[in-house]
Amino acid sequence: MKPTGILETVLYARDLGAAEAFYRDVMGMEPFASVPGRHLFYRCGDQVLLIFNPDATRVAPPGGLPVPPHGALGPGHICFRATAAELEAWAGRLAAKAVAIEADFEWPRGGRSIYFRDPAGNCLEIAEPCIWGLG
Repeated sequence: MKPTGILETVLYARDLGAAEAFYRDVMGMEPFASVPGRHLFYRCGDQVLLIFNPDATRVAPPGGLPVPPHGALGPGHICFRATAAELEAWAGRLAAKAVAIEADFEWPRGGRSIYFRDPAGNCLEIAEPCIWGLG
């Protein structure tokens, strides 16, 4: 047996208000669930992006759920999928929102990536799936 996909991905941000504004205003995402000071949950295609406050998730969650405490320090990384045309539009959107692109390049085996940061310092990437040999 092996997993068939990734269901959720977590990034950490202490300032969830800044994270929510960024993911709404820059990334066009609205949370489908949130707990102030603890987390934001976003749908992204058939996957879920969780943004946790690491200080809050190091303790058991409210409501008695049996989820083990967890957290991370320092910037994380996530890569969003896009077509070449969508990538060009993303580069324009980021520029219009005054979000600095740290890197924009073509991979040696094909495909383009752009890298930028969210307010928590997480390294975000938007790339063509072909960088990993995916369609």
